Amino acid sequence: MATISVAVPRKGRPLEAVLERVAAHTETAGLADEVISTLRYEKAVTKDDQTADRPVYERLADYSDGNAEFSLLRDAREGFPRRIVFDSATFPLGDHDLQLVGREEPFRALRKHEFALGFDSADLVLEEVVRLDPDPLADIADINDRIDPRDTDVRVVTGLGDTVYHTLLATPEVASGDLDRSFVADYEGPLCISPRYERLVEAVLGTDALEDVTFCYPGGGEEEEAAISEAGLGVYVTVTGSTARDHGLVVGDGLFPSETVLLENHRETTPVHEEVEALFDPVETELAAL
Repeated sequence: MATISVAVPRKGRPLEAVLERVAAHTETAGLADEVISTLRYEKAVTKDDQTADRPVYERLADYSDGNAEFSLLRDAREGFPRRIVFDSATFPLGDHDLQLVGREEPFRALRKHEFALGFDSADLVLEEVVRLDPDPLADIADINDRIDPRDTDVRVVTGLGDTVYHTLLATPEVASGDLDRSFVADYEGPLCISPRYERLVEAVLGTDALEDVTFCYPGGGEEEEAAISEAGLGVYVTVTGSTARDHGLVVGDGLFPSETVLLENHRETTPVHEEVEALFDPVETELAAL
């Protein structure tokens, strides 16, 4: 039986979104739940929100002992907590096995032609390869139009719908009228963002809107919402907006979905990869449910 390998993140919301979607279509909910619950427990241990009952290598050996369906490993990157993260899991998919393979940066693995398919946050695509234009980028469906084919063979196939938004936030003193892109276009002053999102914010607001804007960033250990409150205006990923409101901020427009996306390197895909893509196609998914 042939195996189709697909790159996925080693931890976090994007990995969980992929596991849940695959499990729903391969009737392996138990496997997905076991991986997700184990990784959530290990995250809590790393953050000191949970006390482990055994040393880390004993836990890792126990997770791997006799388990042929999935494997975990210990993150050994310099400067990072050495947390137990995802390595691989295998799911039955018709005449093939679907193997999800953990990578620190799946998008970059596809760019290097190590995989034909993979999943990563749409954020990383914006941070790395989309063209910066005067007009804003507002939708995942428009990402491919902003990718220079000379930069990469990777394209976005679809999103998984696990959406939170990069959202405009402002103090009531600054937020006069609607807090949206047109507000930013008329605004002059500081805009607080996470340093890693500078290029992403330029893409989703458009370069014209940022002509009179100066980026500033949270200080070491400072909460983003607190830093935005000091600056007056900012962009940050929000789920409900409750934390922002706790800091006295007005929640404005969701500028761009921070969503897990299915990516393909079209130079590496073959007809067999279409079976995997069909699992994540919204139209195919709706038809299968009828």
